[in-house]
Amino acid sequence: MKCSAKLLASATAFFLAGSTGFAADIIGEPAVNYCRAVGTSDLVLTNNMVELKDKVVKLMNESVAVANSPEWINSSRPAFVWASEAKVACGKAYGYLKTNYKDEDYLNKCECFHDRMVEYMH
Repeated sequence: MKCSAKLLASATAFFLAGSTGFAADIIGEPAVNYCRAVGTSDLVLTNNMVELKDKVVKLMNESVAVANSPEWINSSRPAFVWASEAKVACGKAYGYLKTNYKDEDYLNKCECFHDRMVEYMH
């Protein structure tokens, strides 16, 4: 019992130390707007379904390429993380678009996460 209590205390201290460091990184105003907090993405505003599908597929393919690239997988910059998020969000948005349904949440995420990926690549 004493061993598991010590292990729990160590794990809690480790977790809190790690989360405190992360929290300090996000305090204050970001250097760049992460995503639009109000309003909708350009993807959502696109009315032509063929054009919208093409845009989403383009963003998805770019995200997949970055997520599969050893350059970004092994990079200390978070481009790989955002590429992984973008490929999922864009893939889900595209899945809905194939049924002619515009899921605004996934379209917004697709564009936002792709923009974040590109931001960290430069």
